[in-house]
Amino acid sequence: MFNLFRENTKIALGAIRSQLLRTILTVAIIGIGIFALVGILAGVAVLENTITGNFASMGTNTFSISRYDFSEQLGRNRQNAKVNPIISYPQAKEFKEKYNYPTTQVSLSFTAASGIEVKHQDEKTDPEINIVGADENFLPNSGLELTKGRNFNNFDVSNNNYVCILGSDFEEGLFKDVNPIDKTISIRGARFKVIGVLKERGSTFGDRQDLRVIIPIQLARSLFTAPNIDYEIKVMIGNRQFFDAAVDEAIISMRRVRSLNPVEDDNFGIERSDELIETLRSQTDTLQIAAWVIGIITVFGSSIALMNIMLVSVTERTREIGVRKSLGATKGTIAMQFFTETLVISLIGGFLGILLGILVGGVGVSLIMDTSFPMPWLAITAALTTILVVTLFSGSYPAIKAAALDPVEALRYE
Repeated sequence: MFNLFRENTKIALGAIRSQLLRTILTVAIIGIGIFALVGILAGVAVLENTITGNFASMGTNTFSISRYDFSEQLGRNRQNAKVNPIISYPQAKEFKEKYNYPTTQVSLSFTAASGIEVKHQDEKTDPEINIVGADENFLPNSGLELTKGRNFNNFDVSNNNYVCILGSDFEEGLFKDVNPIDKTISIRGARFKVIGVLKERGSTFGDRQDLRVIIPIQLARSLFTAPNIDYEIKVMIGNRQFFDAAVDEAIISMRRVRSLNPVEDDNFGIERSDELIETLRSQTDTLQIAAWVIGIITVFGSSIALMNIMLVSVTERTREIGVRKSLGATKGTIAMQFFTETLVISLIGGFLGILLGILVGGVGVSLIMDTSFPMPWLAITAALTTILVVTLFSGSYPAIKAAALDPVEALRYE
């Protein structure tokens, strides 16, 4: 059986070389179809990995209170969109003091400044650093991990200690080949002692999270004053069973802080980490469906093209079929010969499409988004399955037609 397959493969390759241009066009059509399927699925895999990686790090037991929720932010440019007031520091502090739900811890934070230049001795960064003011609970509540040093403690925050925590990119910039712990950096003339370095997070929707400096929140408020500063509240629940009740209690507490009467709608947003992840995953599911639709359409077209070339091949090689049958070749042998030829063309086009799809849809997207590249096994499996379906659909009829030719009539064919 193996010898027969090997012989049929040699014959198939010879036939392909004899009709090289036509075969190249067919391979290109199949490759485009597989490329569309694999490329989109690989791109979706990278996108989903980035989304789940960034948001899942928040943990499934956290939620945040901000000026708008996720759905409102998507529609804020509409003329009828509701404009919520900012969450001021007194409101955020009042919420933290009054919200005492069991097993929860609350953190406050705000973006103090953007596009800041940071200096260390004679070295300095580009003016692209974000300064974040935060308390001692900000890191655990945000799913941030330290690779070196320690987190803020209550003494650092309450006493306005000039200490800071750096993003991971500083180890490749200001502190290349140098341990940044206990070193001093300068921000607008203020000197901060480095006490910690964050684990790499990458970018989220263009926001480079590793280019930031976190300083105690009270110190940030005194050094970086600006009108209408919007604060964010993050809450972590120690027991998952109390999650829904904790969110409900937070809404009640925030409504009291905002002095809302019972008939008024909430003028703030609650973002649950688990719901946000599911929302984003539903969007990637839509992209996957689109990938399958595009892939099916292109593969259907390539199947028709492949079937046509095989039917033409059967017609052109009618005398060859007659000779092979007259020498003892069975119907099964003839059918297998043409089916193998179809399989070889499908595999060449399929592997070409898989390679291009992974390079463009996977590696290319991961480089653009500055994130890791997960091998798209689903896309590869889908492509291999598609190749098999194309081969069966396109090769069966030409193979059966070739096997059914009468040897006498085939030998008379001109």
